[in-house]
Amino acid sequence: MQTKSRFDPNSPEIKAYLNELAHQFVREGIMVAFPTCLPGMTTPITHDESHITALDINSEGHVYGGTSGRQAHLFGAAFHGLTGIVLDAGAVPGSTTTEAICCGTSRVIAFVNGPQGGRAVAMPHLDLAEDWIQEWGLEEPVLKDLGECVPGEPVVHAISAPSGKTVAGVTTRHLFTVDVESGAITVVGEAPGRGHLAMGRAGVFGQDEGTQLWHFDVASGHIRRAAVHLPDGEWAGPLRWTRDRHSGLLFTADAAGRLFSFDENKGFRALGRAHLAPVGPMAAVPDGRLFGFCGDEMANLFCCDTVSGSFTNLGVAASILEQRRYGYQFGDAVTGPDGEIVFGEDDNGGHLWLYFPKIRGAISTPLTP
Repeated sequence: MQTKSRFDPNSPEIKAYLNELAHQFVREGIMVAFPTCLPGMTTPITHDESHITALDINSEGHVYGGTSGRQAHLFGAAFHGLTGIVLDAGAVPGSTTTEAICCGTSRVIAFVNGPQGGRAVAMPHLDLAEDWIQEWGLEEPVLKDLGECVPGEPVVHAISAPSGKTVAGVTTRHLFTVDVESGAITVVGEAPGRGHLAMGRAGVFGQDEGTQLWHFDVASGHIRRAAVHLPDGEWAGPLRWTRDRHSGLLFTADAAGRLFSFDENKGFRALGRAHLAPVGPMAAVPDGRLFGFCGDEMANLFCCDTVSGSFTNLGVAASILEQRRYGYQFGDAVTGPDGEIVFGEDDNGGHLWLYFPKIRGAISTPLTP
């Protein structure tokens, strides 16, 4: 007769198990969940209207975003100096989702969908560089509806050109541009919209039919279909991209969680594979690391070293400073001026999550359970 061994809470196996449980949340760096308001002074965006699904950042380091839900809201945010605020610019009438936010030189252009179709909405740059600790005032900005982008077609995504004067966008069937200053919308031609767009050095890339990318030259207005072939992978789902502002490299992932870098002159290079799929919003920091979320429902934060291709699972998002909150789903991400990453939470009562990565080369002190 086989005897059952006695449970030993101090055994190496149990200690390893407890240590693993203690590190399910944010294994490196610090995450801070910031509500969609001026804390203590204004009210956050309504609970079921605050799924943050689109972000962009301007040259001043101010973050602009849009929400989805019962109504779509637009907002501006800043987290530097004496400024720590998310300012709700108001709901966009007749809209339920925000697909893209594009910062231009003179103002911000948002793209929303609703019963009235896919529309462009202009929002002025917000004056956020104030002393929001002692002296402040709030004035709701005026949003301007620029009209439907392509009649009868929802907007899939849009992205700002480097000049800040033009935005390129795509619906389910057509490519269009928006002049940031005048607000004029021009339908360029047919191109499928199957995911996010990517801004390369020489133009915009979008997901074409099959396993190919189309290319749009903003200067000439020329669309080249089937311009680039995607590498071997699982490409049935919509693409997400991020760009390293320093190297100019683009990054995307296939449906299985395999990450690839893309150089317009050299093509694709396979990196590592995330431990969960699909891969969601990502952002690169100046030292070459890439951070993002992977997995459905309870997403995990990951770090990819884009030189070696190695992946590290950093666990589930959790904030313990001021706002005690878990984060499970995220809609978009941007890199801040000091290397921090701002993630938009795609959930009821969504927050902006500021992630401060661990400094590369810093020595960690092991935690004992």
